[in-house]
Amino acid sequence: MSFISTASLVDVEREPGRPPILRAATTGDAPGWAAEHRDALRAVVAEHGSVLVRGLGLRDVAGTGAVFSRLAGGLMAEKEVFAPRETYSDGVYSSTKWPSNQPMCMHHELSYTLEFPGLMMFACVGAPTEGGATAVADSPAVLDALPAGLTERFEREGWLLTRSYNDEIGASVAEAFGTDDRGAVESYCRANAIGFEWQPDGGLRTSQRRSAVVRHPVTGRRCWFNQIAFLNEWTMAPEVREYLVDVYGADGLPFNTRFGNGDPIGEDVVQLLNDVYEANTVREPWLAGDLMLVDNVRTAHSREPFEGPREVLVAMADPVRLADCSPTVEVSTG
Repeated sequence: MSFISTASLVDVEREPGRPPILRAATTGDAPGWAAEHRDALRAVVAEHGSVLVRGLGLRDVAGTGAVFSRLAGGLMAEKEVFAPRETYSDGVYSSTKWPSNQPMCMHHELSYTLEFPGLMMFACVGAPTEGGATAVADSPAVLDALPAGLTERFEREGWLLTRSYNDEIGASVAEAFGTDDRGAVESYCRANAIGFEWQPDGGLRTSQRRSAVVRHPVTGRRCWFNQIAFLNEWTMAPEVREYLVDVYGADGLPFNTRFGNGDPIGEDVVQLLNDVYEANTVREPWLAGDLMLVDNVRTAHSREPFEGPREVLVAMADPVRLADCSPTVEVSTG
């Protein structure tokens, strides 16, 4: 994502508590407008970390997919998903299937993989009646606001993600790896520094250690880049956590996070992380037709609870290798 600074070519609205907003004047040709303004839009993202484009009138998968394709050289296929999505076309997905009354807390998409998207694109083709914003938070600001002792530990040890796959909660093995062939899954895990263990019931447990702090591949800025809080048991609603522990056991949760040395992360730490995210969050309710671009390394995003139907399409682009982001720990299986 190395672009010349052409942000001044577009008029971006900046207000406290809201993401940068650009109002687009189109004649009904959203893909054409996107192609014409691609460099300027991406420069805004490079400068501010995100931008919400209002006025494109996006209404369907075909038109939205065409806009996504005009804004990126190629769309990425998602791997290692933690919850299922619908695939509408190559690289164009539904938002993650997650209970509407439960928030998806701040995170960086696929931050536990060895190659992740540098650019996230979201398009609202159906707005909810209440809530449901895709909120964003600046990760260097979050890093600066966290206690130094905590961030130093995470820099030194990294973070550990453990997953237990089953056919009832979260993504299945086939959804996460694109296959349920054991040999292919094991080959993928070995190639991507993921520890794996098949369970007697046929389920799969995995573990992977990754860096919690990275440097932006273009600017070199240190960023708090992970899913430590979002995928931790203490971020779940208490009744959900209690149910899952009762059914699957404390070591069999669909996903959980730990310090890189394997120590549990306490509820107080997770609450602190989510509080710091909230203090640095900006949000704008979706309107049907909106488009949002997010620098996935610099900017965390969330999905807030909502009521009514909500349809947000998602695409990922600009693949970035963890190895190119000055990781602070060696990747390992945990």
